[in-house]
Amino acid sequence: MNYPKKVVIGDITVRDGFQHEEIFIPTEAKLWMLEQLILAGFKHLEVTNLGNPKGMPQFKDADELFRMIRNSKRVKHLINDVVLTAITIRERSIERAIIAKQEGYGPDRILLMVSTSESHQIKNSGINLAEYWKMSEVWVKKALDAGLKVNGTVSTIWGCPIEGPTEMSKAIEFTKRWFDIGASDVEHADHDGSASPDRVYKYFSMLLDEVDNPHKQIAHFHTTRGWGLANVLAALQAGMTNFESSMGGIGGQPANFVDRVPVAGTGDYYYKDPSLAGLVSTEDMVVMMDEMGIETGLDVDKILEIGNVLERIVGRRLRSESIKSGRIPKSLSGRK
Repeated sequence: MNYPKKVVIGDITVRDGFQHEEIFIPTEAKLWMLEQLILAGFKHLEVTNLGNPKGMPQFKDADELFRMIRNSKRVKHLINDVVLTAITIRERSIERAIIAKQEGYGPDRILLMVSTSESHQIKNSGINLAEYWKMSEVWVKKALDAGLKVNGTVSTIWGCPIEGPTEMSKAIEFTKRWFDIGASDVEHADHDGSASPDRVYKYFSMLLDEVDNPHKQIAHFHTTRGWGLANVLAALQAGMTNFESSMGGIGGQPANFVDRVPVAGTGDYYYKDPSLAGLVSTEDMVVMMDEMGIETGLDVDKILEIGNVLERIVGRRLRSESIKSGRIPKSLSGRK
């Protein structure tokens, strides 16, 4: 089996990971995470969500956090080589990103999202697909004109937590549409852990046959049912070289209960047990890639150290196995 010799891994802990937490993560802890991840070698990080903080109070510190990481002395020698992303689902948050960019502290890249499921699209953005595409055509151009990169995400590719099965070919169509309106790259998201490895391989094989820019395609997996790393392996086999993940495997649907206060989030949780949600663990994926001889450009040992501290930040045991078991000793693996 042929695997890529090198991959790019982006970490999305501070946004996607923390958005599912039912406690407010202190801004100083978010800053520490961003700094440490940069020092570990990450070049792509999600920082925050610029949507209305009344519904998602985890991100009420969005502007402050951007200013703090931009002014951090700890990573000032590295920050210019890092792409910092903010989630901007609707017009007002895109406008907010543009203003922050113009004022010198904002994101380098923003993220918009469409779902192949109409029900999920409405729940996630408040408008239907036709309306969202119309809005995106206008605002992607405005963002690009302001010097922002734009990620167009395609979600519910392998299934929807509301409607059930979806048609994978629709996601290929949406991918092409994102590039047609100016997207810098496209994220392909297993939104809730519906993807199985066989269908992941099938989809990314279809995708890479259809696009002429494979380096601009990003794979995003949840591990709700324990298939996350199996899906990463399937994507590698199909030829994907760009992934994202979260430390400890945390993340998922925005919390609707923060610091003992009910909030809007995106409504009711998709699961009876919200602790089931979670992304692929950064620690475990990086260790797996390293053991397979796939270059990531990351400091593996430092990432494991960060993972242990993250458990103290959120106050519970997380999903990473590698932070406890460690890397495979070279004497056992036969590697030098």
